[in-house]
Amino acid sequence: MFSALELTLILLASAVLGVVAFRMLHLPPMLGYLAVGIVIGPHGFGWASENATTHSLAEFGVVFLMFSIGLEFSLPKLSAMRRIVFGLGVAQVFLTIAAVMLFGWLTALLLPQLVNISWRAAFALGGALTMSSTAIVSKLLTERLELESPHGRQIIGILLFQDLAFVPLLILVPALAKDSGDLLVTLTWAGLKAGVVLALLLFFGQKMMRSWFHVVVKRRSQELFMLNLLLITLGAAWITEQAGLSLALGAFVAGMLISETEYKHQVEEDIKPFRDVLLGLFFITVGMLLNVRLVLENWWLVLLLLTAPVLLKFGLIALLARLTGAPAGVALRTGLFLAQAGEFGFVLLNQAGGLRLMDPLLIQLILASMVLSMLVAPIIIAKSDAIVMKLSANEWMMQSLALTQIATRTMTTQRHVLIAGFGRTGQSLAKLLEEEGIPYHALDLDPDRVREAQAAGANVSYGDAARRESLVAAGIHRAAALVVTYASTPSALKVLHFAHELAPELPVIVRSHDDTDLDKLRDAGAAEVVPEAIEGSLMLASHALVLLGVPLRRVVHQVQAARDERYASLRGYFHGASDAPDDEEHLHVRLHSVSLTDGARAVGKRLAELKLQEVGAEAAMIRRGKTRLNVTPNTVLEAGDIVVLRGASEGVARAEERLFK
Repeated sequence: MFSALELTLILLASAVLGVVAFRMLHLPPMLGYLAVGIVIGPHGFGWASENATTHSLAEFGVVFLMFSIGLEFSLPKLSAMRRIVFGLGVAQVFLTIAAVMLFGWLTALLLPQLVNISWRAAFALGGALTMSSTAIVSKLLTERLELESPHGRQIIGILLFQDLAFVPLLILVPALAKDSGDLLVTLTWAGLKAGVVLALLLFFGQKMMRSWFHVVVKRRSQELFMLNLLLITLGAAWITEQAGLSLALGAFVAGMLISETEYKHQVEEDIKPFRDVLLGLFFITVGMLLNVRLVLENWWLVLLLLTAPVLLKFGLIALLARLTGAPAGVALRTGLFLAQAGEFGFVLLNQAGGLRLMDPLLIQLILASMVLSMLVAPIIIAKSDAIVMKLSANEWMMQSLALTQIATRTMTTQRHVLIAGFGRTGQSLAKLLEEEGIPYHALDLDPDRVREAQAAGANVSYGDAARRESLVAAGIHRAAALVVTYASTPSALKVLHFAHELAPELPVIVRSHDDTDLDKLRDAGAAEVVPEAIEGSLMLASHALVLLGVPLRRVVHQVQAARDERYASLRGYFHGASDAPDDEEHLHVRLHSVSLTDGARAVGKRLAELKLQEVGAEAAMIRRGKTRLNVTPNTVLEAGDIVVLRGASEGVARAEERLFK
């Protein structure tokens, strides 16, 4: 039996290894946590088991997840998407639950010796299966640049209602599980309690939240802000628990109240580490429930429970989307993206198991099928275009028509500028090109923006610049330049790949957030990369110099010199405690100042002798007192010099060590 410390170390080490492995495979970390739970749980190596402590911590993970969803609950956002959320979303949730309940009733009627599932259990199971994975789907939509596409909007609307439906389901499932002679009285009493508690929280909380946050923020203490945030989240959860409701409901209300204040985004960033770590522990405990031996013994049932719900949700969502007027391609993509199980489904299934609504063996099999459905979700989504093409004859014609429309608009255009993305940056570029009499044509994936811009006379078409066909239709062979106006390195790399393949001599200008991927984009063929953070700093510095009396010609010369050096003198920055760690921090160029003491190895030596480049860094600047020295290989270092190192974190650390040892 392991001690509490040993068990904690096992959980942490396993979680780190599991998440690293799954991220290397480009799979969601959540699946890594589930795999870790399976391996170290009682049905695996038996290193850990679910107990009161891990259960409580896991429940806190769900609390912080619901708090985050409350932060996203915005009445204006809900109003803007009300047709999808309260039309398509409501229909999907209710019909999925109804279909599962009908299937459970028919199975109990026709095969009572095989499965005997009550309508209460079928309702809980339907609630679990109706959920889709917000984490997986939203991440993949963002990576594929499809959030603003027609199917992207429908998917987000349905996911939003699923998140909202999870709250009443958390209340209904325990109420249904109680042995009561009068079910209507039980449900009415639960609804009244929920209504009273929510009314009190919303009425008093709405009045107090903003003013109380003002008081806390004026103290200018990050520690106090964090303590206050934890107090509000856990306090609201405690209030709802005392009323006989779930902890998660109170956390959801707390998040909803804070979402109406100006501190929403700061709160979201501060709470994220707690949410992710504790939610990871929740998924580990879910994985601990999975008995791999039973799953292997009943593999055909697992396969059936995997394919049946996935096909049911795909068919039902696609049909509903089609009935609401969506084109066949949009409806099919919506169904494919949402066919898998979701993280909230694990919570409801866990709740149903704790309330003993279902047979433990059935829970094991359903749990396994849900995990597998989430594992195959990224593969299904990656192949969604090919699947839609095969299932819908009209989709090929629609895409061909869209490409034909793009080609028709650009057919007579020569030496034009192709603009990838017609947001604020793309529109500003288009205006400047128009003023200079230079033709352009833009591609954008937001149908509303394209429609409005076309009506105003802009040369823009609906199309994805990261697709070869769209670039050909837009006349890339006749273009004078291609400009990627959005800051997305993965998409920009796709555009560069096809641009280099189709028109190797075409200059491509790419926008990026900062200088992190500068070399990667240049190596892919970008003629120039414009990091918005560096351009912002150049403009800020130029205005400051002009206001301080530096002649405008000299300022322009300095800014141009920095650009001519391809941002080399500005690449990297000094890191501080407020800088958030990055998933790929080792790739970031950073600056680090080192003061040479009398006993340092580098004192009296030339820079060339130190060979700092061998360890992945270089001396960006040397300051001796108030004098800035020109950095050359023959510069001799002296005690008291300040050497500014530039390179990746690991390279800078090794270079600093070489300066002293």
